[in-house]
Formats: sequence, C-alpha cells, structure tokens
Amino acid sequence: MTPSVPAAVLWDMDGTLVDTEPYWMAAETPLVESFGGTWSHEQALQLVGLALDETARIFQAHGVRMDADAIVHRLTDDVLAGLARDGVPFRPGARALLRSLRDAGVKTALVTMSMRRMARSIIDLIDFDAFDVIVAGDDVTRPKPYPDPYLQACAQLGVEPADAVALEDSPNGLRSAVASGAVTIGVPHMVSLTGVGAHVLWPTLDGRGVADVAQAYASHRDGHRSKGRP
Repeated sequence: MTPSVPAAVLWDMDGTLVDTEPYWMAAETPLVESFGGTWSHEQALQLVGLALDETARIFQAHGVRMDADAIVHRLTDDVLAGLARDGVPFRPGARALLRSLRDAGVKTALVTMSMRRMARSIIDLIDFDAFDVIVAGDDVTRPKPYPDPYLQACAQLGVEPADAVALEDSPNGLRSAVASGAVTIGVPHMVSLTGVGAHVLWPTLDGRGVADVAQAYASHRDGHRSKGRP
C-alpha cells in the first residue's frame, strides 16, 4: 500500500530549493574588505543558515561600520543582482520535486530567513504556482533555530506541524524544523548535518518524488507523534 502523503511540505530556500549560498559568500567578502577587513571561506561557512540580523552583528564585529538593516539590505541587493545576472540556480531535483508535490495537491510553504522581497523575486521566476505561503526573515520575531518560522507556516496553512514534512540544508534550519514538530528531511549542501537531529538524511533531492516524501513521513510520524511536540 502506498503511504499517505503529508498535509504539507515546508521548504527552506537558500541551499535547499536554490543554490544561492555562493552568491551570499560572494557578497560578503567585498563588504568586509571595503572596511579594511578580511573574510575567509571558512568564516562564510559559519554563517550558513543564520538569521540575517545575526549575520549583520557578526559583520559589525569584523569592522563593518554600518547599521544592521543597512548590512542586510546591501547583502540582499548584491545577491539579487547576481541572480538577475546569472539566473536562479535550483538545487538538483528541487524544482521537479516541488512540481510533483503541487501536482499531487500537497500544500507547500517557503520558510526562509532571507528577506521577503528576495523570496518573492525567486518565486516569481518559477513557472507554476509553487507555494501557498511564504514565511520570510522579516515576517518573524524569533528566527531559525527557534521553531517559530515553521510553526507560523503551519498555522497559515491550517495544518498541524506533526502532519508536515520540512526540507532543510543547514543545522540551524534543521533545529528549527525539528523543534516545530515536523518530520524533517535534511539535505546537506555546504555543511554537514550529521548529528543535528534530522529524521532522515538524503544526499540530494535529485530523483526524489512524492512517494519518497510520503515514505519518509510514514516511517517517522508515529514515533514522532508519540513523543509529543516540543
């Protein structure tokens, strides 16, 4: 018997749906260097999955003499400029899986700590109705790794978190999704997710379909429910 699909699938954006992390890293180095500092790839990796306001505070600590909002807007503008120049690089298998979920009638939400205007610009380039709900970094008071973004998405979709599956590529994102009560699939990209708490780890979304999501959900929902929601 085919497992039943979850009520909703909740997608992280940067690194899960689209490969924008290199664009963020490319924007960070000139920002720090413009204030006389240096920025390494290793330092950039430590920012993967962080909320933008927290990222801004780290840059301030590295000598960037701008207020936090100005840092966030500059980085967002630089990333959007890169995407406008090069096009949106979807992660392998992400677009096909998203389309198959929509064709199956599964509710979807985009849950990102990027600004809403960036999320909207990426969604506008998808040639089908991809998401029912967007929860962005400027929509929440407490960002990932708090559960609030995923709880907010579930509330807007009208589903219980335990009836949802979340897809994430970063440790902070995984912690947020797991804490919300969703069955969580980790898809590592630039940083390891080993030991972070994902219910399932997939090396890629390439070749995955609705049946795979349903199987992951069915395999973990019962034990997950029995523990209760955090």
